Amino acid sequence: MFWHKKEEEEQVVSSEVLADDAAPPIDHKPFWQAIWPVLACGAGLFSDGYVNNVIGSVNTVLKYEYGDVYSSSNAASVVPAIAFAGTVVGQLLFGYLSDKWSRKDSLLISTIILILFTALAAGSYYRGDAVGMFNILTAWRFFVGIGIGGEYPAGSVSCAESSGELKGGTRNTWFILFTNSMIDWGFVFGAFVPYVVAAAAHNTHYSTIWRTSLGIGVAFPLVLFLLRLKLKEPEEFSRNSMKHVKTPYLLVMKYYGFRLLIVSLIWFVYDFSAYSFSIYSSAILSNIYGDTGVLTTIFGWNTVINLFYIPGTMLGAPISDRLGPRYTLILGQTLQAVVGFIMAGCYARLSHPSVVGAFAVVYGIFLSLGELGPGNNIGLLAAKTCATGVRGQYYGIAAALGKIGAFVGTYVFKYINSSDGDDVKSAQYKFYVSSSLCVFASALALLLPNIDQDTITKEDANFRAYLESKGWDTRQLGLKKGESIESIPAEAEDNTVKVAKAE
Repeated sequence: MFWHKKEEEEQVVSSEVLADDAAPPIDHKPFWQAIWPVLACGAGLFSDGYVNNVIGSVNTVLKYEYGDVYSSSNAASVVPAIAFAGTVVGQLLFGYLSDKWSRKDSLLISTIILILFTALAAGSYYRGDAVGMFNILTAWRFFVGIGIGGEYPAGSVSCAESSGELKGGTRNTWFILFTNSMIDWGFVFGAFVPYVVAAAAHNTHYSTIWRTSLGIGVAFPLVLFLLRLKLKEPEEFSRNSMKHVKTPYLLVMKYYGFRLLIVSLIWFVYDFSAYSFSIYSSAILSNIYGDTGVLTTIFGWNTVINLFYIPGTMLGAPISDRLGPRYTLILGQTLQAVVGFIMAGCYARLSHPSVVGAFAVVYGIFLSLGELGPGNNIGLLAAKTCATGVRGQYYGIAAALGKIGAFVGTYVFKYINSSDGDDVKSAQYKFYVSSSLCVFASALALLLPNIDQDTITKEDANFRAYLESKGWDTRQLGLKKGESIESIPAEAEDNTVKVAKAE
């Protein structure tokens, strides 16, 4: 096919370019030795999907347990969304730390924060006072968000850099399977675990249901923490970091500012609808069933809906290696917009309890296409469209703006209502808004560069050449603690621009 031919040509060019590069070529490791750092770095995003999706079910249970005491409190709206605020803080903080301190150590610290505060959230208590307990839960959820936020720049960026040691033609696939696919599996388990716990508790013992559902979120990051203790810094980071030099931020913004803006806007739009819909999916089903719905019924259908994330991300992963992340993103967003407009037009019939199965299928396809497109590819684009020395901060800013979109969406969605109070029209308006944003994001993606198998290496070379052209001494890249430019061989200065000239 045409993309295989293009890939072969790119690999030929890449081999010619890298022959003159100052950095020595990386020896390809055995598959399992190369793949486990990719897994260990990226798979922590499972916790992001789990803790963010499980809170929708927890919110439903708290309403059953406390009734108007919870529904009328500020916590009812804050608890589902406060983790997003913490995530933004974590993404910005750990984005900086992962560039200026350590990829590995930043990842370990964020994992510890996630484990500790998830456990505290599950045990939230305040002298037997319900409102006080809601406030404590809100506080712990904020800190959980900080831990989640650290997974993005420290984990995903390390995952992207480690994927360079895998076989060409599969690198995008493996990155997606251990990042966005992990988030989606987290969504599924975040819906399924409350279903199992509610069934075991016979739809009673509400406190046990929501506390257990939250507490199980500790298990996965705890296992992952043990794996991460054996990690080493990615090779790309060791060669091209700016951790021991002053980062030329003005030059960075001139070179990457517009690209960062486009990536951030697409991520904002995607999270605006994706997280809002996922959090409110159990509430939507509860509204369809009315007061007659029991928890296991609502959570069971919520699990079915979230399972539709999986084919989108799993089948879409290899497509990103074939078509490229940019075109795959555009394809998924466009198809999602079409399904969303259809769903908005047919919502009056789909929302009836007698056809809840049809609702789940159509809604699930809508979600699945979102994963095939921006879900899989926006993080990949963010990780591979920037040089290694500032990749953590670049990724962290883009991801933070995405989470701000999620945070805004969880509030804005409940105000996207019909003026006459019609529930059907209100739901239709939500799908119209989301589908329109999909079209907008597709148009933005046309402004981004193509991503191939060796983009990270080429991006580093191009950025080196740019810095050289502005008079910045690129021998500073990759300096270790205690080293100075004077200790670097003089000929290294000449080699830094050969890649760009060859291209």
